[in-house]
Amino acid sequence: MLSLRAFTRSAPRAFTRSVSVAARPASRLPTAFSRPTSLQSSLTKYQHSAFSTARVLREPAGESDVELAAKLDDELGHEKVNNAVDAPAEAVKAFLEFESNPWKVKDVAGEQEVVLTRKFGNESIRATFTISDLQNLQEEDFDDLAEGEFDEHAAANQAQTGQAVGVHPEDQLSPADRGYDETSQASFPVRVSITIEKPGNGALLIHTAAQDGVFEIEDVYHFAKADLANAETAEKDWTRQSLYGGPIYSNLDEDLQALFERYLEERGFDAELANFIPDYITVKEQKEYARWLGNLKNFVSA
Repeated sequence: MLSLRAFTRSAPRAFTRSVSVAARPASRLPTAFSRPTSLQSSLTKYQHSAFSTARVLREPAGESDVELAAKLDDELGHEKVNNAVDAPAEAVKAFLEFESNPWKVKDVAGEQEVVLTRKFGNESIRATFTISDLQNLQEEDFDDLAEGEFDEHAAANQAQTGQAVGVHPEDQLSPADRGYDETSQASFPVRVSITIEKPGNGALLIHTAAQDGVFEIEDVYHFAKADLANAETAEKDWTRQSLYGGPIYSNLDEDLQALFERYLEERGFDAELANFIPDYITVKEQKEYARWLGNLKNFVSA
């Protein structure tokens, strides 16, 4: 059986050969009793096999399809079992169901970006973050984060002066007073872009990093046109980059920095939200990974 690639290569040659043979002047007229030459017989057979595509079109699926689909299904089941009871998921659920929670969440399945919105007086506040911050962490980054938390825990277990080595200082504390939780996950920084708009007064754009219950401010910008703060088009982003963005934030007076932190905290950017955002990213990344596995499995199995 000819493969599809062999068919596409041989078809033009067969067509050319048949045309050239037909164009030759006949040396003698064939009679009813003349027999086809060996060349004509082979040419007829060759042309027939070259244009026979029935078997090619019925080519079965690859041998690895079934095995790959089964492995994807196994991985999907494993992911669902591991995430059935998840601490970050419980924390996210508790935060969103809290009665006085002012935030509304915009989370589109299949997209990386998550948007939180709320009103504060006449201000429209928007906080944007993405699961790519978690995906971009390399394995060594997780090792460094876990190692840092382990070092803090180990330092707390060191014996004090006049105390036996086998007695840990934390053993004298209630579980609620301990700063280390064995079930807690290593924290990671999440970039959060905050926009605060006022009617007729433009908007502030504040770049922050949320980690360990703190929003660390990196930059503060003001735009006379509020739409430049979000810069949803390449043109607006280019215009925004051409504007003066202020001094390096860390060079500002410390009292001024403290007031900016208080300014954000009054608008809901507190320790609770700074802990919620990394948890939300963790939960969403797990959901998107499971969705990705399911889509691949369905495609391979189709």
